[in-house]
Amino acid sequence: MKKVWQTAAVIAAFGAGFLVRGVVPASTVVDAQSGRVFELRTYTAPDGKLEELHNRFRKDTLRIFTRHHMTNVAYFRPMDAPAKDNTLVYLLAHPSREEAKKNWAEFQADPEWQKVNTETQVNGRIVSKVESVFLEPADYSPLK
Repeated sequence: MKKVWQTAAVIAAFGAGFLVRGVVPASTVVDAQSGRVFELRTYTAPDGKLEELHNRFRKDTLRIFTRHHMTNVAYFRPMDAPAKDNTLVYLLAHPSREEAKKNWAEFQADPEWQKVNTETQVNGRIVSKVESVFLEPADYSPLK
């Protein structure tokens, strides 16, 4: 079952490439020659907590990511059960794998993020599982 979700996530990222290429200004499309990488992240929320997770991303997380040099590429809601009830999938871009590690460390240490994280979990955790896969565009990919 895990392989099915991983395959679905990669297919979603591939599809996002076509969508983003037509929607995102050229300055946001990442040049594969620059060494930048994509990070596909899948969050699983406990029962009944998915909307709280979406609200946190909507209200605070994307803005804080941007401050820490993480490029918000796309965010997805799975359409089919059971994932539609508890899963958020999103795609970030980083200048490199090394920068991604640095970006995440700075994000985790950010006082505003720590406050938001604490406040949004006052009634219990809103993320029960996190998966991360780093990707580089294939030479023929429309999203570079």
